[in-house]
Amino acid sequence: MPHAATGELVTCKITDEHARWAKAELIEILTPSANRITPRCPHFGECGGCHYQHLTYASQLAIKTDIVRSQLQRIGKIEDPPVREAIASPTPWHARNQIQFHQNAEGRLGFHRAGSNVVMPVQTCLLPHESIAELWPRAELEYIPGLKRIAFRCDSADNTMIVFHAKKPAEIEMRMDTPASVAWTSPEGTQILGGDDHLFYTVRKREFVVSPASFFQVNSALMEKMVEVVFDFLQINSGEIVFDLYSGVGLFAAFAAEQGAAITAAEVSPSACEDFAINLDAFDHIELYQAQTSVALEAITKKPDAIILDPPRSGLSPEVRDALIRLSPSRMAYISCDTATFARDALHLIEGGFKLHTIQPIDLFPQTYHIELISFWEKPDV
Repeated sequence: MPHAATGELVTCKITDEHARWAKAELIEILTPSANRITPRCPHFGECGGCHYQHLTYASQLAIKTDIVRSQLQRIGKIEDPPVREAIASPTPWHARNQIQFHQNAEGRLGFHRAGSNVVMPVQTCLLPHESIAELWPRAELEYIPGLKRIAFRCDSADNTMIVFHAKKPAEIEMRMDTPASVAWTSPEGTQILGGDDHLFYTVRKREFVVSPASFFQVNSALMEKMVEVVFDFLQINSGEIVFDLYSGVGLFAAFAAEQGAAITAAEVSPSACEDFAINLDAFDHIELYQAQTSVALEAITKKPDAIILDPPRSGLSPEVRDALIRLSPSRMAYISCDTATFARDALHLIEGGFKLHTIQPIDLFPQTYHIELISFWEKPDV
């Protein structure tokens, strides 16, 4: 139930009832939880961006760990899933290096109102880095037809960028009184309207170029921890063949190559592929397929020793799951941002002979119900 807490006595209204579950709307809190706190943001409860501001951060982490465990039991049919306690964000506030807004009919920036697609203008947001929090309220925009969303991003040096994601190329007049770079992306490509055409992110002393249309993880403070967790398990040896699927700009591929592995990567985004080529230019034995992962795996003839995969929220297609089972790497790291689709995929991978070794939740998204997890798999017969 939104905005309630475990163990509370409340009155509520059932809004959606099924044989095995129901949804309810909170009416009144009769006995509050000891974990309940006063939300810091004045928009909490109305804005759909945050979900857990009414809870202590420690209880947020416990809830997310429990959600991963219960989803794997219910959907993945795993009786006792090997779930570790969630790794906390170094700070539960101002943790994100990117925030995305929508425009209302007056051009004001906001988020979708909870439970709807109506854009609610906001005056403050406590999720993005301070450099973004200082920048976005200064943006004065008229309504732009065909604009899907506006992203504000910052890199490791606090350089900022405004990215307009639209349905067609830019036809706007712009005046800037801030040092931010500005980019416009559409199906026809990326236009740089001012400043630089990329940002730089430093992870474990390695610099990554990230272009406006390329994805990069939103919690910079946890990138090193993610890399550390992945490679502590995989233990890559020099000369091994490693597949990096849904590779993005090459975050994991770069560190596998640093350990002497031969990398075969697949990524569908043209922008991310261009960044990947720059970010791994110093290494030999790199192959990159610009294609859907399922298509790339049909063309690749090598057999991997290890696989890293970081798919979108929709998870793995049946074709990719079947290919993983056919390839049978001795070990695999599967990073997921959606527990339900991960649990579905886990069921199929286990049926295909993989053993689920460990699941490590990691809190890239404090104050929200979104959960990132890193799972580790072995193939006992390899």
